[in-house]
Amino acid sequence: MQTALSDQENILKNLLKTGRNTEFGKESRFQEVNNFEEFKQAVPIRDYEQLKPWIERIKQGKHNILWRGLPEYFAKTSGTTSGTKYIPITKDSIPNHINTARNALLCYMAETGNAGFADGKMIFLSGSPVLERISGIPTGRLSGIVNHHVPKYLRTNQLPSYETNCIEDWETKLNKIVDETIHKNMTLISGIPPWMQMYFDELIKRSGKSVGELFPNFSVMVQGGVNFEPYKAKLFESIGRKVDSIELFPASEGFFAFQDSQQAEGMLLNTNSGIFFEFVPAAEIFNENPTRLSLKDVKTGENYALIISSNAGLWSYNIGDTVKFISTNPYRLVVTGRTKHFISAFGEHVIGEEVEASMLKVTEEENVSVTEFTVAPFVSKDQGKSYHEWFVEFENSPTDIHAFAKKLDDQLRTKNSYYEDLIGGSILQPLKITPVRKNGFIDYMKSIGKLGGQNKVPRLSNDRKIADELMKYTK
Repeated sequence: MQTALSDQENILKNLLKTGRNTEFGKESRFQEVNNFEEFKQAVPIRDYEQLKPWIERIKQGKHNILWRGLPEYFAKTSGTTSGTKYIPITKDSIPNHINTARNALLCYMAETGNAGFADGKMIFLSGSPVLERISGIPTGRLSGIVNHHVPKYLRTNQLPSYETNCIEDWETKLNKIVDETIHKNMTLISGIPPWMQMYFDELIKRSGKSVGELFPNFSVMVQGGVNFEPYKAKLFESIGRKVDSIELFPASEGFFAFQDSQQAEGMLLNTNSGIFFEFVPAAEIFNENPTRLSLKDVKTGENYALIISSNAGLWSYNIGDTVKFISTNPYRLVVTGRTKHFISAFGEHVIGEEVEASMLKVTEEENVSVTEFTVAPFVSKDQGKSYHEWFVEFENSPTDIHAFAKKLDDQLRTKNSYYEDLIGGSILQPLKITPVRKNGFIDYMKSIGKLGGQNKVPRLSNDRKIADELMKYTK
């Protein structure tokens, strides 16, 4: 925490030192780059598509392309825009993925004194550890790769079994996980919130008990991958009592931040773990020459696109997430959304954080719980005005859905001044809610082959692709 800025400077120096001997470093003239200002001139921000030519060379078995030698692994991930992405994980970058989760748990133990969970059974709802090979490089989902690096002292307490983890079909796998865990002393449960909820639902259905009753020693829930807030109320309701929760911010490209305290809001940025961070004001991310800030120049309350350079051989790589600092001493942040997940069909630039905060406030006020939701623009082709369409799967529906929609609209208007102007100026009509039937989102994810694992429904889209598919699952 105390050396974050000097650690970041040292990481950039060390990355450049190794990078000079790579094909990428030679093409980018790294031998002439000595500081952040020169680095920005030499290396433009790239997304996966722009980095792909180098990745393809690595996939052909060529050495020293983005980093020294060959990667130890490729993390295979489904991109929202690029189809399948192959993200290199190198010998140097493995500790970032492994040690960060450990550090989060050690911080938790140190602060709370609760180390007892380490004696019980722990589960991580993850992807399959079965790896294929591309030019001899083991390739698979990040959570499956990490599974091969679980320390020996935790192996005996880890569930589900290796065989169950290898099952590809999510529903078959979920049933086997429940079989293996329902009678065990579960103390820690971790995964992506929507998939943890499916696990909890199945446990309750089978046992007739709340998760907290079923597992009396369950005390720690570890989650990441999506914003926890929209799922929090329902998860705790399923547990039936308070348990501590630890939020993580991992991705195939790196493990960026983790919750280091139960008292402080946000997650601590991982400033000394082989990753150099840049921050671009979110509104500028698609500009030709956006402002690029290092950690020392960030401000609290601003929405930034997160850019990374790392010892996995990623250089000024736009990971597609947006973050906001809530503290700069130490550097703690929250994830606010995705750079490509926004709605600006009418110039409003509504982001994930705004729709999630609006939904959370109104559901709390109205005592309504929501399983899942997503938002898309409806562009009117004829007489009526255009609007935002909210597809919502309610756990318990509001008594008056129109009043609920009005409150939601009012709330979003307070969060986004452009949206307020469009509604106030009668350019858009207020949002409309389209109720989705029970398990409609699960059935939709199943229909596109993305049920389980690390997959999640985007909170909002700037087009109707998801919305049109979801129409099949409405009430």
